[in-house]
Amino acid sequence: MNRDFTAAYWQQRYQQNQTGWDVGGITQPLRDYFDQLDNKAARILIPGSGNAYEAEYLFYNGFNNVYVADVAEAPLTNFASRVPAFPKSHLLHQNFFELQEQYDLIIEQTFFCALDPQLRPQYAEKSAQLLKPGGKLMGLLFDTTFSNPGPPFGGDRNEYRKYFEPYFNFLHFEKAYNSIPPREGRELFILLQVKEESKTILK
Repeated sequence: MNRDFTAAYWQQRYQQNQTGWDVGGITQPLRDYFDQLDNKAARILIPGSGNAYEAEYLFYNGFNNVYVADVAEAPLTNFASRVPAFPKSHLLHQNFFELQEQYDLIIEQTFFCALDPQLRPQYAEKSAQLLKPGGKLMGLLFDTTFSNPGPPFGGDRNEYRKYFEPYFNFLHFEKAYNSIPPREGRELFILLQVKEESKTILK
């Protein structure tokens, strides 16, 4: 990984409030998806969670198996202060690529775009490894390019497809219709289900 994107790099960004990706709450596409989920016992992972507004929303709506992971300690500390009832054992101060547990659902929200783009194939593979059979990867990806050097790093749906196709069936992979105004027309809403055959290969 590029040395600039280490845990120390992200920790410093939070400590200095250089968090332009943080919109201060859950975004509408994720809220709408969560509102139609009925399995409150599902094991849900939010990697690169940052301040984890998604986890807060899920937790307060009765989902008790939500886990958040981040390489920076600061956002996890922020979250623990903001949501004191959230189980401390579900706050994972870990690198996504070193996680080992299994989940029913992985939520993608500004983590993929923060990674060194060279890690995108590994992200897709690791997501498939972490999902139970039939598990899903859901969230938002930027469908745009950025004029400034990343992070965030942009891309397009054709690029992303080649990363996910070996491991996932595409249930939904279209431009989000309900993005927040600053991201309108620049996000893909994705819902991918891990292929049964990929679970055998990835064991």
